[in-house]
Amino acid sequence: MSSANKSDEKGMIHNKFNLKISLIIFYLLTVLLTSSALAKGYIVGDGDTLKISVYNHPDLSTTVRVSGDEDILLPLLGRVHVGGLTVSKVADQIASLLADGYIVNPQVNVFIEEFRSKKVIILGQISRPGVYELSGSITFLELISKAGGLTDNAGDQAVIKRKDINSDKDITKKINIKSLLQSGNLKENIVINDGDNVYIEKAGICYVTGEVVRPGAYKIDEKTTAIKAITLAGGFTGKATRKKVNIIRIIDNDKKTLEGLALNEKIYDEDIIIVPESFF
Repeated sequence: MSSANKSDEKGMIHNKFNLKISLIIFYLLTVLLTSSALAKGYIVGDGDTLKISVYNHPDLSTTVRVSGDEDILLPLLGRVHVGGLTVSKVADQIASLLADGYIVNPQVNVFIEEFRSKKVIILGQISRPGVYELSGSITFLELISKAGGLTDNAGDQAVIKRKDINSDKDITKKINIKSLLQSGNLKENIVINDGDNVYIEKAGICYVTGEVVRPGAYKIDEKTTAIKAITLAGGFTGKATRKKVNIIRIIDNDKKTLEGLALNEKIYDEDIIIVPESFF
């Protein structure tokens, strides 16, 4: 093996090692940056065990389990409803009740000592789709990891359907997977709630044929144009017409051929791009 080949091989190994290290660092940073948000954003419910302390009042410190009615029993206050509240909101509510005739400016801390189990459904382009019973706060990325990771056909978006805690109506949240994984946008790494239904969408596919280097199927997104798809296919051959393409597209459930389109034409799922041969 020549010294140049050995150098290239070492470079490839070095790049792969750096990529693995970068992924590990990204995951660790994700966990660290989201841990405090998880604690604040976790919604208390039936089965959780809460550890409650009041500064300078050890007699009021207690550990309680949330009942089926989503209530807790506290010294002085008796039954307090905490269902649907985040951990920080539970602390605020207890402080407000204690301030009403019991303690001046109470400082209340609430911690989750034991999390209840919750059920989440994840379907679509995931390695192990199904129902998962989970304990504690969990983010979207952690759920993806538990379900075996994304498939090769996964798209750039996930859809989460859940109950709105304020209205009990179904709401839909969308997650930009590409922004989360490639740009490190942690705002997309939301907390998964009990009863969530998570669906990983399939990536769009287009087919490139004709005078291109590597005819075949390629993943696309909402920004893919004809020239970008042709680039994915290795570019034009020497015989290709380089200004126009033909596209076979499904319109109203019917295949139609669109001829002579510009290279900046937007590409849609299941489009077939045909690069014609130049006769000049």
